Amino acid sequence: MNQISDSPHISSDAASFVVVANRLPIDVRIDDEGDVHWEESPGGLVSALAPVLHGREAVWIGWSGVATEVDAIPAFRTPAMMGSYHLVDVPLSASMVEQYYEGFSNSTLWPLYHDRIVAPEYHRDTWNAYVEVNLHFAEHTADVAAPNATVWVHDYQLQLVPSMLRALRPDLLIGFYLHIPFPPAELFLQLPWRQRIVEGMLGADLIGFQTPFGANNFCEVTSQLMGYESDSASADGGWIDVGTPSFNMANSVQFRPARNHVARRVQVDAFPISIDVASLEELAASPKVQQRALDIRRDLGDPKFLLLGVDRMDYTKGIEVRLRAFVELLEDDMLDPAHTVLLQIATPSREQVQEYQRLREDIELLVGRAAGALGEIGQVPLRYMYSGLPRAELAAFYVAADVMLVTPLRDGMNLVAKEYVATRIDDSGGLVLSEFAGAALELPQAWLVNPYSLESVKEAIMTALGTTPEDRRRRMAAMRTHLREHDVERWAREFLDALAATGS
Repeated sequence: MNQISDSPHISSDAASFVVVANRLPIDVRIDDEGDVHWEESPGGLVSALAPVLHGREAVWIGWSGVATEVDAIPAFRTPAMMGSYHLVDVPLSASMVEQYYEGFSNSTLWPLYHDRIVAPEYHRDTWNAYVEVNLHFAEHTADVAAPNATVWVHDYQLQLVPSMLRALRPDLLIGFYLHIPFPPAELFLQLPWRQRIVEGMLGADLIGFQTPFGANNFCEVTSQLMGYESDSASADGGWIDVGTPSFNMANSVQFRPARNHVARRVQVDAFPISIDVASLEELAASPKVQQRALDIRRDLGDPKFLLLGVDRMDYTKGIEVRLRAFVELLEDDMLDPAHTVLLQIATPSREQVQEYQRLREDIELLVGRAAGALGEIGQVPLRYMYSGLPRAELAAFYVAADVMLVTPLRDGMNLVAKEYVATRIDDSGGLVLSEFAGAALELPQAWLVNPYSLESVKEAIMTALGTTPEDRRRRMAAMRTHLREHDVERWAREFLDALAATGS
């Protein structure tokens, strides 16, 4: 094992297991008196990792969500409801958030990695902010990680951290997991800083993707850009042979690992993320959720068919296509507006980014027009909520719905599809699922659709509503069996076991 470098200071309460993500697993607010208050965050990554971290001594490093010009929020111990692990805040100023998060992460990387559904923006200032923030995360991690610790870095906001961290702390075992799709070479190579991103990710010992397509795309990009030998088709996952990066601390914003001929093998593989199936089944079976599901249907007029969409307000989610498909089915008299309701729940997201503001306006205009054209007194077939929901309330909506519509134009996995399946404890219900979501590879019993085709979505909706109860139960039972066997604990265990194997 390599020796720890002299540059970072290792704190006295250093942890042997460290999670590094853009956000902490809590939402923080500061009241008028300057007191800090927090509550558990409902985010997807939090839901995925909380069962893994529960009960073990560890550190989660991330941003609190509060922009500040100074280190106003110190590192603090997590509340009891989050378990035994500690939280370390990486303070970010308002300008950093604007440039690094809203800018490079979500106006450059996010659209590029999601098939350029909207055009990415390429600005040197936002790139430099991305480098600077990634360095802050790497330095905080180097400070709290114990000798020879395992570090698990997450997602597209922190793709430079693995290489920076390896330069600071070569003793660490580093895993990186990308939660969103990794694009094919013809898209990724448009990025002006493409080599820097690849070199950053290659600082990890193991790089995980949602699907084999992402792993193969990364190996192909690495081969084209770097000329490194790789094998993406290995039975035990792929690998890439790379050199050891160097790091110029004095010129961090221009950080660039230097290639040399010292061999180091990076493992590359697919690890489809999942959910805490058992807890969702228990929640769905609770009398409170069951009664709330009945109340929801009653409040919606006791429709014969209740269709549901639940998404972040994001242009990748295909919200518009499912709304248009539903409206056309009503207009064509394929569905009866007196007995059919589609409820779309949209969770606020990245409200400062212009594309998201425009998307919200477009969807609300579409919903308003549909209500005016199709609704009658006491009858509104298309309902819309722009709000986040507590976990139990969301489970009740899942239980209430006859058919779930999950139609992203591109999605790394989509946990909503899995959550809906997990709550169907009587094997009822149907799932209409985009073939461009990673979940489609695991849930082929869903009605798979091309979300770019209105006709495909319309046909799937009608088939899901019109099939026999026996067919629905057969499909749902098969999907639930798969999820029970492939829950979030298995996802984390398989990744961490594979990471440990790289150090043996």
